[in-house]
Amino acid sequence: MKENKYLITGFKGQLGYDIVRELEKRGMHDYLALDVDEMDITDREKVMQVVENYNPDVIFHCAAWTAVDKAEDPSLEDMVRAINVYGTKNMTDASIKVGAKLFYMSTDYVFDGTKEGIYTEDDIANPKSMYGLTKYLGEQEVKRNPNHFITRISWVFGINGNNFIKTMLKLSDNHDKLTVVDDQIGSPTYTVDLAKILVDMASTDKYGTYNVNNEGYCSWAEFAKYIMEVNEKNTEIIPVSTEKYYEGKDMSKIAYRPRNSKLDKSKLEENGFERLPSWQDATKRYSKELKLIKK
Repeated sequence: MKENKYLITGFKGQLGYDIVRELEKRGMHDYLALDVDEMDITDREKVMQVVENYNPDVIFHCAAWTAVDKAEDPSLEDMVRAINVYGTKNMTDASIKVGAKLFYMSTDYVFDGTKEGIYTEDDIANPKSMYGLTKYLGEQEVKRNPNHFITRISWVFGINGNNFIKTMLKLSDNHDKLTVVDDQIGSPTYTVDLAKILVDMASTDKYGTYNVNNEGYCSWAEFAKYIMEVNEKNTEIIPVSTEKYYEGKDMSKIAYRPRNSKLDKSKLEENGFERLPSWQDATKRYSKELKLIKK
């Protein structure tokens, strides 16, 4: 069997970086990892040229606009749409042209978070933010390639970028107390674990939409408390409601956040994939990884 060729967009982000690390770990060296400098996904001609020249078997499309609050700025809407929708259209068209499997990273923000209970992949999407809407429209583009995987992920953290854990640890250096929202519930996602399952999926034809994040659910405040505990920090976490947290702020500049982001992961098991480890286990391993880098 010949080795698959992989193309990764958004290589400098948290997930793109860890997908490359996972491929290397498995002795898979035939990949092309690109970021915006090498290939702007909104430049259709460039996308077609690069993808056709490299002719990958699998495309991990990780490039995206992810600044959720900035996406609410009307002056940036065209840019957000260009990246998350038009850029994804370009990647989809290119993947169809070369016959590549296409992986698209979506988000819990495609849901409005008002459901009682846990969201399955078949629940009706109802995005309430520009970020959520453009990622959902991106999903529709990707579905044109019959060989697609859409993975809905949430609360992402990895070594190569900014995230909630890094922010909490930085703030803990000069704060005795931190207020963190306790009425948004979801699952953190460690890019090391995510990269592993994505590469596993790539060798199958179990196409479709999957919820993929670490096991278990927590609020942001519970997550923050656990981060402090694992990293032996004394900063106290004060749980507050979303309303209280944003009191006095201009809400037109703040993206709507789903309160309930509990995603059902049973479809993974049904299709022969292992569920990811617990978010607590992931947080511990990531905290160790951060310490090693600081040394």
